[in-house]
Amino acid sequence: MTHVRHRLAIAAALTAAAVLMTGCQSDGDSEGDSGGGGAAALSLDGLVATADGVPEDGADTCPLPYDIAAAAKAAGVDGEAGPGPVRKDAETPVATGEGGKRAEGKEALAENPGALVSCTFHIGQDDVRVHTIATEKRNAVTILAPVVSELTQVAIDDVVAFTNEAATTEETGKVVTADTGSVATVRLELDGEGDAALLVGTVDGESGEPDAALDRKQLAALTEALAGQVQE
Repeated sequence: MTHVRHRLAIAAALTAAAVLMTGCQSDGDSEGDSGGGGAAALSLDGLVATADGVPEDGADTCPLPYDIAAAAKAAGVDGEAGPGPVRKDAETPVATGEGGKRAEGKEALAENPGALVSCTFHIGQDDVRVHTIATEKRNAVTILAPVVSELTQVAIDDVVAFTNEAATTEETGKVVTADTGSVATVRLELDGEGDAALLVGTVDGESGEPDAALDRKQLAALTEALAGQVQE
Protein backbone atom coordinates (compact mmCIF):
# COMPACT_ATOMS: atom_id res chain seq x y z
CA MET A 1 0.00 0.00 0.00
CA THR A 2 1.51 3.34 -1.02
CA HIS A 3 1.71 6.31 1.31
CA VAL A 4 -0.98 8.13 -0.69
CA ARG A 5 -3.38 5.17 -0.57
CA HIS A 6 -2.94 5.09 3.21
CA ARG A 7 -4.10 8.70 3.39
CA LEU A 8 -6.97 8.04 1.01
CA ALA A 9 -8.25 5.31 3.33
CA ILE A 10 -9.93 8.00 5.44
CA ALA A 11 -11.24 9.92 2.45
CA ALA A 12 -14.81 8.62 2.63
CA ALA A 13 -15.64 10.27 5.95
CA LEU A 14 -14.07 13.59 5.05
CA THR A 15 -15.62 13.56 1.60
CA ALA A 16 -19.04 12.84 3.06
CA ALA A 17 -18.64 15.78 5.43
CA ALA A 18 -17.61 18.05 2.58
CA VAL A 19 -20.58 16.93 0.49
CA LEU A 20 -22.95 17.73 3.32
CA MET A 21 -21.56 21.26 3.46
CA THR A 22 -21.34 21.67 -0.29
CA GLY A 23 -24.78 20.34 -1.12
CA CYS A 24 -25.76 18.42 -4.20
CA GLN A 25 -24.37 19.69 -7.46
CA SER A 26 -25.44 18.59 -10.89
CA ASP A 27 -22.86 16.85 -13.03
CA GLY A 28 -24.06 19.05 -15.86
CA ASP A 29 -22.84 22.16 -14.02
CA SER A 30 -19.19 21.28 -14.43
CA GLU A 31 -18.39 23.67 -17.18
CA GLY A 32 -16.64 26.81 -15.97
CA ASP A 33 -15.12 29.83 -17.62
CA SER A 34 -12.72 28.32 -20.10
CA GLY A 35 -11.18 31.61 -21.14
CA GLY A 36 -8.33 29.91 -23.02
CA GLY A 37 -7.82 28.98 -26.62
CA GLY A 38 -7.97 25.38 -27.77
CA ALA A 39 -8.79 22.16 -25.93
CA ALA A 40 -6.88 21.25 -22.79
CA ALA A 41 -4.56 18.27 -23.15
CA LEU A 42 -5.52 16.86 -19.75
CA SER A 43 -8.28 14.25 -19.85
CA LEU A 44 -9.83 11.82 -17.39
CA ASP A 45 -8.90 8.79 -19.49
CA GLY A 46 -5.39 10.13 -19.95
CA LEU A 47 -4.80 10.63 -16.24
CA VAL A 48 -6.22 7.18 -15.45
CA ALA A 49 -3.82 5.65 -17.97
CA THR A 50 -0.93 7.61 -16.45
CA ALA A 51 -1.81 6.52 -12.91
CA ASP A 52 -2.17 2.91 -14.01
CA GLY A 53 1.30 3.12 -15.54
CA VAL A 54 2.95 4.10 -12.24
CA PRO A 55 4.35 1.02 -10.46
CA GLU A 56 2.55 -0.12 -7.31
CA ASP A 57 5.49 0.96 -5.15
CA GLY A 58 5.89 4.29 -6.92
CA ALA A 59 8.23 5.77 -9.51
CA ASP A 60 11.52 7.70 -9.48
CA THR A 61 10.23 10.39 -11.84
CA CYS A 62 6.96 12.28 -12.24
CA PRO A 63 4.98 11.00 -15.25
CA LEU A 64 3.22 14.35 -15.77
CA PRO A 65 4.76 17.29 -17.68
CA TYR A 66 5.59 19.47 -14.69
CA ASP A 67 8.64 21.74 -14.81
CA ILE A 68 9.04 22.95 -11.24
CA ALA A 69 11.98 25.24 -12.08
CA ALA A 70 9.98 27.06 -14.75
CA ALA A 71 6.95 27.28 -12.45
CA ALA A 72 9.08 28.67 -9.60
CA LYS A 73 10.57 31.27 -11.92
CA ALA A 74 7.13 32.30 -13.15
CA ALA A 75 5.95 32.62 -9.54
CA GLY A 76 8.98 34.68 -8.50
CA VAL A 77 10.18 32.03 -6.06
CA ASP A 78 13.92 31.85 -5.35
CA GLY A 79 15.87 28.71 -4.56
CA GLU A 80 17.17 25.72 -6.48
CA ALA A 81 14.21 23.81 -7.88
CA GLY A 82 14.06 20.32 -9.28
CA PRO A 83 12.39 16.91 -9.20
CA GLY A 84 12.28 14.74 -6.10
CA PRO A 85 12.43 15.65 -2.40
CA VAL A 86 15.16 17.65 -0.68
CA ARG A 87 16.38 14.53 1.10
CA LYS A 88 17.80 12.15 -1.48
CA ASP A 89 17.61 9.32 1.08
CA ALA A 90 13.85 9.78 1.55
CA GLU A 91 12.00 6.45 1.51
CA THR A 92 8.90 7.79 -0.19
CA PRO A 93 8.80 7.57 -4.00
CA VAL A 94 8.93 10.64 -6.22
CA ALA A 95 5.59 9.73 -7.81
CA THR A 96 2.63 7.51 -6.99
CA GLY A 97 -0.56 6.60 -8.83
CA GLU A 98 -3.94 5.82 -7.28
CA GLY A 99 -7.38 4.92 -8.59
CA GLY A 100 -7.88 3.50 -12.07
CA LYS A 101 -7.43 -0.27 -12.08
CA ARG A 102 -6.20 -0.14 -8.47
CA ALA A 103 -9.44 1.30 -7.08
CA GLU A 104 -11.49 -1.25 -5.18
CA GLY A 105 -14.39 -1.61 -2.78
CA LYS A 106 -15.59 1.60 -1.18
CA GLU A 107 -12.44 3.59 -1.89
CA ALA A 108 -13.20 7.15 -2.95
CA LEU A 109 -11.74 6.63 -6.42
CA ALA A 110 -13.86 3.50 -6.88
CA GLU A 111 -17.11 5.19 -5.89
CA ASN A 112 -16.29 8.24 -8.02
CA PRO A 113 -14.08 6.60 -10.65
CA GLY A 114 -10.94 8.43 -11.58
CA ALA A 115 -7.26 8.69 -10.79
CA LEU A 116 -4.74 10.57 -8.67
CA VAL A 117 -1.11 11.13 -9.59
CA SER A 118 1.07 12.61 -6.85
CA CYS A 119 4.58 13.96 -7.46
CA THR A 120 7.21 15.45 -5.15
CA PHE A 121 9.55 18.27 -6.14
CA HIS A 122 11.75 20.64 -4.17
CA ILE A 123 12.42 24.36 -4.07
CA GLY A 124 15.28 25.38 -1.81
CA GLN A 125 14.92 23.48 1.47
CA ASP A 126 11.25 22.70 1.03
CA ASP A 127 9.45 19.83 -0.65
CA VAL A 128 6.58 20.72 -2.96
CA ARG A 129 3.90 18.05 -3.23
CA VAL A 130 1.82 18.21 -6.38
CA HIS A 131 -1.40 16.18 -6.52
CA THR A 132 -3.35 15.92 -9.79
CA ILE A 133 -6.78 14.29 -9.62
CA ALA A 134 -9.59 13.67 -12.10
CA THR A 135 -12.94 11.95 -11.55
CA GLU A 136 -16.05 11.14 -13.54
CA LYS A 137 -18.30 13.22 -11.26
CA ARG A 138 -18.00 16.32 -9.11
CA ASN A 139 -16.21 17.13 -6.85
CA ALA A 140 -12.73 15.69 -7.41
CA VAL A 141 -11.05 18.00 -4.91
CA THR A 142 -13.06 16.64 -1.95
CA ILE A 143 -11.29 13.30 -2.32
CA LEU A 144 -8.07 15.14 -1.42
CA ALA A 145 -9.39 16.18 1.99
CA PRO A 146 -7.05 13.73 3.81
CA VAL A 147 -4.12 15.20 1.89
CA VAL A 148 -5.23 18.71 2.87
CA SER A 149 -5.44 17.54 6.49
CA GLU A 150 -1.87 16.22 6.38
CA LEU A 151 -0.51 19.34 4.70
CA THR A 152 -2.23 21.80 7.02
CA GLN A 153 -2.64 19.90 10.31
CA VAL A 154 -5.69 21.94 11.21
CA ALA A 155 -9.05 20.89 12.65
CA ILE A 156 -11.29 18.72 10.49
CA ASP A 157 -13.87 21.51 10.32
CA ASP A 158 -11.24 23.78 8.77
CA VAL A 159 -10.24 21.08 6.28
CA VAL A 160 -13.88 20.64 5.26
CA ALA A 161 -14.35 24.40 4.96
CA PHE A 162 -11.35 24.66 2.63
CA THR A 163 -12.38 21.74 0.41
CA ASN A 164 -15.94 23.08 0.40
CA GLU A 165 -14.72 26.47 -0.83
CA ALA A 166 -12.63 24.81 -3.52
CA ALA A 167 -15.48 22.49 -4.56
CA THR A 168 -17.96 25.32 -4.95
CA THR A 169 -15.59 27.36 -7.10
CA GLU A 170 -17.09 26.84 -10.55
CA GLU A 171 -14.41 28.71 -12.44
CA THR A 172 -11.46 26.72 -13.75
CA GLY A 173 -8.15 28.46 -13.16
CA LYS A 174 -9.20 30.21 -9.93
CA VAL A 175 -6.73 29.36 -7.17
CA VAL A 176 -8.00 28.80 -3.62
CA THR A 177 -5.37 29.02 -0.85
CA ALA A 178 -5.73 27.62 2.67
CA ASP A 179 -5.45 30.00 5.63
CA THR A 180 -2.24 28.25 6.70
CA GLY A 181 -0.56 29.32 3.47
CA SER A 182 0.83 25.82 2.96
CA VAL A 183 -1.79 24.50 0.51
CA ALA A 184 -3.45 25.82 -2.63
CA THR A 185 -5.77 24.21 -5.15
CA VAL A 186 -7.29 25.02 -8.51
CA ARG A 187 -9.98 23.39 -10.65
CA LEU A 188 -8.50 22.16 -13.92
CA GLU A 189 -10.08 22.18 -17.35
CA LEU A 190 -10.43 18.72 -18.86
CA ASP A 191 -10.49 17.67 -22.48
CA GLY A 192 -13.78 15.79 -22.35
CA GLU A 193 -16.08 14.87 -19.49
CA GLY A 194 -15.24 14.77 -15.80
CA ASP A 195 -13.88 16.99 -13.07
CA ALA A 196 -10.25 17.66 -12.15
CA ALA A 197 -8.19 19.56 -9.64
CA LEU A 198 -4.58 20.33 -8.83
CA LEU A 199 -3.50 20.62 -5.20
CA VAL A 200 -0.06 21.94 -4.24
CA GLY A 201 1.40 21.83 -0.73
CA THR A 202 4.76 22.73 0.81
CA VAL A 203 6.51 20.91 3.64
CA ASP A 204 9.87 21.27 5.33
CA GLY A 205 12.33 19.10 3.41
CA GLU A 206 13.94 17.70 6.56
CA SER A 207 11.05 17.22 8.96
CA GLY A 208 8.21 16.70 6.50
CA GLU A 209 6.07 19.07 8.57
CA PRO A 210 3.76 21.62 6.89
CA ASP A 211 5.72 24.75 6.07
CA ALA A 212 4.37 27.99 4.65
CA ALA A 213 7.72 28.63 3.00
CA LEU A 214 6.09 30.71 0.28
CA ASP A 215 3.79 33.61 0.87
CA ARG A 216 0.19 33.14 -0.24
CA LYS A 217 0.73 35.13 -3.44
CA GLN A 218 3.76 33.02 -4.40
CA LEU A 219 2.00 29.73 -3.64
CA ALA A 220 -1.01 30.81 -5.71
CA ALA A 221 1.25 31.84 -8.59
CA LEU A 222 3.19 28.56 -8.39
CA THR A 223 -0.07 26.59 -8.44
CA GLU A 224 -1.35 28.59 -11.40
CA ALA A 225 1.90 28.02 -13.30
CA LEU A 226 1.81 24.26 -12.68
CA ALA A 227 -1.83 24.11 -13.75
CA GLY A 228 -0.89 25.77 -17.02
CA GLN A 229 1.83 23.18 -17.64
CA VAL A 230 -0.40 20.13 -17.15
CA GLN A 231 -3.13 21.52 -19.40
CA GLU A 232 -0.91 22.58 -22.32
